[in-house]
Amino acid sequence: MLTDGAPAASAGRRIWAVGALCRAVADALEARFNPVSVRGEITGFSRAGSGHCYFSLKDEQGQVRCAMFRRAAGLLSFAPRDGELVEVTGRLGVYEQRGDLQLVVESMRRAGQGALFEQFLRLKARLEDEGLFDAERKRELPLLPRGIGIVTSLGAAALHDVVTCLHRRAPHVPVVLAPAAVQGSQAPGELVRALESLYSLAERGTIDLVLLVRGGGSIEDLWAFNDEQLARAIVRSPVPVVSGVGHETDFTIADFCADLRAPTPTAAAELAAQPRETWLAALHLLHERLQGAALRRLDRASQRLDQAAAHLGRPSARTAQQHLRSERQAQRLRFAVATRVRSAQDEVTHRRGPRLRLALATRVQRAREQLVRDQQALRAGLAGRLERARRQCEHIELRLKLLDPRLVLQRGYALLTDAQAGHPITSVHHVQPGQAVRAVLADGEVDLRVAPAAVNRP
Repeated sequence: MLTDGAPAASAGRRIWAVGALCRAVADALEARFNPVSVRGEITGFSRAGSGHCYFSLKDEQGQVRCAMFRRAAGLLSFAPRDGELVEVTGRLGVYEQRGDLQLVVESMRRAGQGALFEQFLRLKARLEDEGLFDAERKRELPLLPRGIGIVTSLGAAALHDVVTCLHRRAPHVPVVLAPAAVQGSQAPGELVRALESLYSLAERGTIDLVLLVRGGGSIEDLWAFNDEQLARAIVRSPVPVVSGVGHETDFTIADFCADLRAPTPTAAAELAAQPRETWLAALHLLHERLQGAALRRLDRASQRLDQAAAHLGRPSARTAQQHLRSERQAQRLRFAVATRVRSAQDEVTHRRGPRLRLALATRVQRAREQLVRDQQALRAGLAGRLERARRQCEHIELRLKLLDPRLVLQRGYALLTDAQAGHPITSVHHVQPGQAVRAVLADGEVDLRVAPAAVNRP
């Protein structure tokens, strides 16, 4: 009978209990290998609800199961993904419940990240000291760019995402692509040349914004965006540059030099172009406000015109009244003079005195002369008053004409109203295909009907 954990001899050979064998192998592994560092490609990565991570490391010749418990996983500076080459440190053992070889990972970093990361930090510190990352030199993105330049690879998935987003949000904005490699030793030089080609377009006013984009990857994949010459080319840009390189957790030197850093290429496109619907809605609101203000001003001008016309009457009628009043005064004056002359003649006839007749004749002559002078003065005074009244009426007529709403119609505008109710039409939303409308023009009215294809609503 076998005792638990103890080997038994049978026919000259040792027989192990399963659990004891697993523990023995684990002890041998512990003494021979641990702690151990392994380099390989992640496959089958998963994170359990408890926070523990399970995956395998593989290369061309083998594969080993790995477990990374929540405490160690919480210390990671990046999000592991399938296909990523990493270096891990841990303890090799046996998972006794299944008898599987298992590596319990205590730390993980991207393969080659140590030396590259140190190089990244040195370049970042030097460029920061030179002021290439200063917030004062960062520029605001244009609200309405005349054109957008894109620097990325023709085969990159980021290109499809960015172009699709720009077409959806701002199909009216032209897009210029400057292709360049985004990975490999030749990538930095191609990226610089692509940016320089877009800068010449920016100086001519063709584009107002540049997007530098690439999808995610390891630090080696993104290393082209940590190039010093590329960083200085970004700083030389005459227009704002948006960097959308990698994923949200990835940072490159290009991100720090750009005017704005986007977490993903799609986010860079969203930051570059505001939705077309937003601008159309704002334009429609401004149109309605302007149209309403114009109609209100026209209504006030019409009301002032009506009030002025009622207060002044017709200028010709006022002139006629002044002329009639002057004629009446002249008639009264002539009647008074004639009455006075007749009285003097009657007195001469009754008294028949030569001296009296001479005196009366002298008085009559003086009265006639005075009458002539009074008539001349009256005519001069009336003529002056009539001339001033005429000039005043002409000035009032000119002011009234300037307030006349028909002048607006004479410049080519028309007032649309509902043919049935007579309400003014101020928006395309107030009409329906086939509806009868009336257009008031400068010289008359025209009855119209809305064509089915003529109602274009935004």
